[in-house]
Amino acid sequence: MKRKRTSQLLAAILINSVYEMRNYPIVLINTVLSPLSFLLLITFVSRGTLLGVGILGGLIMSMFSSGMSLQSDLSHLKNDFKLQDMVVSSPTPSLVYLAGMSTSELIYSLPAIAILVVLAGVFVHPSPVEAAELLAVFLAMFSASIAIGFMLSTISKDIVQSFAFGRLLSTLFTTIPPVYYPITYIPLPFRYIAYLSPTTYAAEIAQNVGGFLQLSQATIITDWGVLLAATGVILFIASKKTRWREP
Repeated sequence: MKRKRTSQLLAAILINSVYEMRNYPIVLINTVLSPLSFLLLITFVSRGTLLGVGILGGLIMSMFSSGMSLQSDLSHLKNDFKLQDMVVSSPTPSLVYLAGMSTSELIYSLPAIAILVVLAGVFVHPSPVEAAELLAVFLAMFSASIAIGFMLSTISKDIVQSFAFGRLLSTLFTTIPPVYYPITYIPLPFRYIAYLSPTTYAAEIAQNVGGFLQLSQATIITDWGVLLAATGVILFIASKKTRWREP
């Protein structure tokens, strides 16, 4: 049974990342350019003062976008190739299917993530403990986006609709919130709006770890509490709203 589950995981990874990366390498350009373009823009505008913040923001964006990419990929496979119908009728559990497809999205984003990790090591140079804390932040973002992406993919009826969902949510979660810059750059009356996004709390934690934002212990605890609670709520809603089997 364990070997069978492993084979199912590998099949999902091969279908959704390895095959596409090997046959259409040009698609990797967009994956790499998306976070790096924002990083370059922020670095030029700030004359290099926000380089470290931008690197951490790029990692948050890459992890969240990886999860959101799952939505369009699953929607394409479900609606155009009827793959989900075949998986539903097979012994493959939904969690194994989701785990394989989620892993494939991370592999697909590895070039961008690897570049940003190297840049973080050079310009942020976190300690092992700080690196572990940053990893926890990134995984929380990835988990939340995977849950959102999987839920929307089972609801979406068309790939065009999926692209619209993905672009809208990526903008709301990684472009508008202060991910690539400190929240202190936002005027106070509008700062409260930024706190409606869980990526704001993730960014605050990451920037505090990198030494770019000074937070009190109480604020750090609050940020972690809100981030984990928001991730938990998103996972709970996704588990209730996901339509694995068509009615």
